[in-house]
Amino acid sequence: MPRAWPRSRKSAPLCSPADSQMAGVQWLVAGVALFATGAACSQGTQPNYPVKSLKMIVPFPAGGPTDIVARLLGQKFSEAWGQQVVIDNRPGGGGVIAGQLAAKSPADGYTIFLGGITTLVLSTYVHKSRPYDSQRDFSPVSLTTMQPLLLMVHPTLPVKSVKEYVALARARPGEINYGTSGPGGSGHLAGELFRGMTGVNIVHVPYRGQPPALNDLLAGQVQSMFGAPLAVVAHIRTGKIRALAVTGNKRTQAAPDVPTFAEAGLPSYDASTWNGIMVPAGTSRVIMERLHGEIVKALRAPATIERLAVDGSVAVASTPEEFAKFINAEHAKWSKVVREANIRVE
Repeated sequence: MPRAWPRSRKSAPLCSPADSQMAGVQWLVAGVALFATGAACSQGTQPNYPVKSLKMIVPFPAGGPTDIVARLLGQKFSEAWGQQVVIDNRPGGGGVIAGQLAAKSPADGYTIFLGGITTLVLSTYVHKSRPYDSQRDFSPVSLTTMQPLLLMVHPTLPVKSVKEYVALARARPGEINYGTSGPGGSGHLAGELFRGMTGVNIVHVPYRGQPPALNDLLAGQVQSMFGAPLAVVAHIRTGKIRALAVTGNKRTQAAPDVPTFAEAGLPSYDASTWNGIMVPAGTSRVIMERLHGEIVKALRAPATIERLAVDGSVAVASTPEEFAKFINAEHAKWSKVVREANIRVE
């Protein structure tokens, strides 16, 4: 059973005892105002931060969807603070390599971690052991983006809908494969959830990040893929990749002609992914407030919203407490999927 975020991680309200009880993405967005109020109350005690360059650890390769989010945020932070933000890509191990590096970094605000569903939730259950505990070793700062996943195929695969994909996979068990960003990652779990719901036998082909998986999909080396729209939609628009369906309760602006899985006949299927900023546990609240304030500004900037929306990602901000609550809910959901699919990454 997944355990809830430790109560010690939840700081007392800084200016008001009010607590947000909203649900879903709406409470994630609206709750920012409550945290911002607390930040305003303690501005007089803000440290002179930052006074040197920062490092943002990213668990996937350059050019992938997580990296794109990191570089957008890093640029905004640099503009606001006049300090360089170094993007440190550490792919491998399903995000565990990056997670370990971030968890063992000094809690001084100069190392931040762009974690997500893979590193903060899924790795807890798919790995036999990890060198870090995401709920013990990190403090959540803010959710940053929500990202739907697409089921995509190479144009040579003779299917144009989810129903046709399922029918072909049933007719050719074990012959249709799907590429993902790595074993135990969001794409892998999306595929396993799809296998469980449809009863098809499709073969998982893991890569070290989405970019190499995408390259092989473009080349026809893999036949299908579960992946984020970021960095993919340009190929969908040119017809080099055919998208069959998208997760979430509505179509993505990045590919408005692609139906949702509900529209495609699988209304209960959802495997959307997300990212958020974490810092090593023990980082001071005032530093977290300063960082949180810039995250909110960056995500509310029209240029950021448009850049992310065009590629299918939704900019979202939250308070640390709301982010922790959201992560707990994801643990409850995905631990069940991993257990039922018996997924293990050694």
